[in-house]
Amino acid sequence: MTATFQSWGATYEWSWFFSMVIGILLIALPLMLAVAMIIYAERKIWAAIALRRGPNVVGPFGLLQSFADGLKVFLKETIIPTSANKGLFLLAPIISFTVALIVWAVVPFDVGVVLADINVGLLYILAASSLGVYGVIIAGWASNSKYPFFSALRAAAQMVSYEVSIGFVLITVVLYAGTFNMTQIVMQQQGHIFGLFNGFGFNPLLFPMAVVFLISSMAETFRTPFDLTEAESELVAGFQTEYSSMSFALFWLGEYGNVILMCALNAILFWGGFLPPLNIDLIPWFDIPGIFWLFAKMLLFFFIFGWVRATVPRYRYDQLMRLGWKIFLPLSLTFVFLISGWLMLTRYGA
Repeated sequence: MTATFQSWGATYEWSWFFSMVIGILLIALPLMLAVAMIIYAERKIWAAIALRRGPNVVGPFGLLQSFADGLKVFLKETIIPTSANKGLFLLAPIISFTVALIVWAVVPFDVGVVLADINVGLLYILAASSLGVYGVIIAGWASNSKYPFFSALRAAAQMVSYEVSIGFVLITVVLYAGTFNMTQIVMQQQGHIFGLFNGFGFNPLLFPMAVVFLISSMAETFRTPFDLTEAESELVAGFQTEYSSMSFALFWLGEYGNVILMCALNAILFWGGFLPPLNIDLIPWFDIPGIFWLFAKMLLFFFIFGWVRATVPRYRYDQLMRLGWKIFLPLSLTFVFLISGWLMLTRYGA
């Protein structure tokens, strides 16, 4: 795109600037639309599991329900508690929303279809997504209320606990792929298990890590059964309790943006990303654009997220911490040892 603008007479600097702005808008605007649609889709999933109809009044099949809810929130008054720290109170939802967007810069939708194809893409995702905890802590502290503050402490401990396991899981992926570049990680997944399957998840050594990453991604985004930051009977609405209007909506946009991101990362890191599931030439898999394969896998993982939320009861906090520190951490460490040993024997052994 930069070359196109240069061919029209623009300098390289302005060409690069305009191409980046267009690239950002091509990711951010569909993402906002996707958030509205997946909220509708999730409510439909819950309704189907509970044998209800779900949204079906606003627009055809209820498709405009999320937009009606968004308009309602937009028209409400932004109320700031008298004793709150006004600057930090308004900054917290902006941080949560911004962090949810910037991570998408390195997510590859197809070969070459990525805003920034950097060599440390996976490290960038790990670093940027970790910043989300600041929005949560600031929101809980700046509200100057005990329930949001307790929720922020829970959220910080929860995110740190499961990021440790996620970090070791990502080490296993990097060991197998031999790169931190997101596009190359996807391409290294082609032809596993006798050359038939595309995806690390089909590898018996990496399948347990795919399961750990899926469950940890639910905990990282505060999804049921790990939504201890809300726990309505204990903490009202968690760190969002004192928020209203668009500041509250920014938290929701950030949360569902992170959910979509985790669905994308599950697909990219373990299940072939934009590659078709089978590496067989008899079927014209590779004629289908890779972005459709990625979206199909993301939808599958989102269905799993919604399914779990509709059926699994909430954990107690001690159960949450036990799962993270006493089960996932030793398990992921064990598989780092097993996978590195296996690779030393098979790839670098005599």
